[in-house]
Amino acid sequence: MNVFLWILQGLLAAAFLAAGTIKATQPKEKLAANFTWVTDFSAGTVKLIGASQVAGALGLILPALTGIAVILTPLAAVGLGLIMVFAAIYHLRKGEYSSIVINAVILLIAAVIAWGRFGPYQF
Repeated sequence: MNVFLWILQGLLAAAFLAAGTIKATQPKEKLAANFTWVTDFSAGTVKLIGASQVAGALGLILPALTGIAVILTPLAAVGLGLIMVFAAIYHLRKGEYSSIVINAVILLIAAVIAWGRFGPYQF
């Protein structure tokens, strides 16, 4: 199970690192071409979301890898899960139901990581 959790952590971290880096470094106008939701938020909020995703991605890997403050790994999974909850609420309000499925899958992965690292498969 530990290997399975590491695989999930790596995949989730890679996805959030890529998505977060794009949001944190690209201008809002450029992001609007691919992410229509950014038009509903300020540039600062979009950058905050991106920075939070990057921090969460790093938190999934670095504490566990270094053995320093390993409690941050499941907390990062919880944080990324919360981002997905808020994203799902936004998409629900907009009537974008297909996006909610993606949010739910990512939330489920984050929940499995949090459960495993808080509970039976701690480092």
